[in-house]
Amino acid sequence: MTKREILVATTNPGKAAELQAMLDADVNWLSLADFSNITEVEEDGATFIENACKKAIGYAKATGLWTIADDSGLVIDALQGGPGIESARFSGEKNADRQLIDHKNIAKVLKLLKSVPTEKRTARFVCSLCLANPEEILIETQGALEGLITEKEIGENGFGYDPIFFVPHLDKTVAQLTPEEKNEISHRGNAIRKLKPLLENLLENSEIRRRTPG
Repeated sequence: MTKREILVATTNPGKAAELQAMLDADVNWLSLADFSNITEVEEDGATFIENACKKAIGYAKATGLWTIADDSGLVIDALQGGPGIESARFSGEKNADRQLIDHKNIAKVLKLLKSVPTEKRTARFVCSLCLANPEEILIETQGALEGLITEKEIGENGFGYDPIFFVPHLDKTVAQLTPEEKNEISHRGNAIRKLKPLLENLLENSEIRRRTPG
């Protein structure tokens, strides 16, 4: 029987790799890179989960596939919750050079927090995940990771704000962790761990229905 195809609605290879590795589902994974000229779904929701669900249902309708979308970002208490849903665009509009935009976003955060003492640099990474088919939302989950914002970039791994996000109980930034260590504690990892059994159940039930004569 042909495996189900599931679209991961991202052009970020880091996000796609993390999600696919942790879900470890017996499906054929696709990304937005597999679809030419697909219209981008605008992320204009007021919350992470609104954006995740809007993307999931939008790309599911455009492709006819089950689609997993996420919206994630950095929430800093001293910035009244910023950059929040604007995390990817904090220093301006997104462009193709992710390393450049990551660097600019980090620089802006550090500048805004320049006079903020360590104990008030509390922050969290938040990730909302949504799985949808073209007709409806199937699953919603959310995960978070608490930490502090450093005064400079530390570490070479990861992407986004990882080099300035310090995890106190590990005494490391997220960018100092291996991919496996990051997945164990990350906001996205926590959201994916909640989604995995729900997805497995959906896949099992859908296979049973497909095998049952009408």
